[in-house]
Amino acid sequence: MGRAPLTALIEIMRRLRDPETGCGWDRVQTFETIAPYTIEEAYEVADAIRRRDLEALKDELGDLQLQIVYHSRIAEELGAFDLDDVIAAICAKMIRRHPHIFGGQAETPGWEALKAAERERGEDKSALAGVALALPALKRAEKIQRRAARIGFDWPDADGPRQKIAEELEEIEGARTAAELEAEMGDLLFSVVNYARHLEIDPEAALRGATERFEQRFRQVEDIADKPLNEMDIVQLEALWQRAKRAF
Repeated sequence: MGRAPLTALIEIMRRLRDPETGCGWDRVQTFETIAPYTIEEAYEVADAIRRRDLEALKDELGDLQLQIVYHSRIAEELGAFDLDDVIAAICAKMIRRHPHIFGGQAETPGWEALKAAERERGEDKSALAGVALALPALKRAEKIQRRAARIGFDWPDADGPRQKIAEELEEIEGARTAAELEAEMGDLLFSVVNYARHLEIDPEAALRGATERFEQRFRQVEDIADKPLNEMDIVQLEALWQRAKRAF
């Protein structure tokens, strides 16, 4: 198929962004206004994969590709780079990170070792450098913890973070202001992520699963209730909830 479809998409975006004849909405977008859509499309790709819906995956990958073309077009208008530069950069990176395939080395030093070497060449020398701020909070916490653990800044086993959870619960009880309460709740969530990591559980996936189970059970409660839920007391609601839990 070659690059013809991608060329067509680039031309569509060029016309949409044309300052005189383009779409009024598309012309005024910026990196900042488009970024939330980019994140959303990435999540929709992940959702299609989770559901094993290949038809939806095809569509969502197209939507995600549009975001890449969109950002590249904005950058091109600013004289910064274009889509060819984006592709050239990722090609160079993949070749650099696979020296055992493209560079004649007998074996790879490892993906993380290669990325660490790249960070050493950057301005930010921290072991935590490059962990994107836009990641979901649970995922970013996990990545930050893993980075720290690689240089030995970690509990030796799961007992440490488990005890830390109990400690953070006590500190929540002792919070005096809304700001203190928010900070302590954040520390508690961070500790829960750490505990999950030590148990080799993906906290993002675990919370997603818990949310799905809650949704299924809540909908079941709505279905089996003989009157509106807001007219029931907590004892009645709990009884319905236990029935729903047995179904899901």
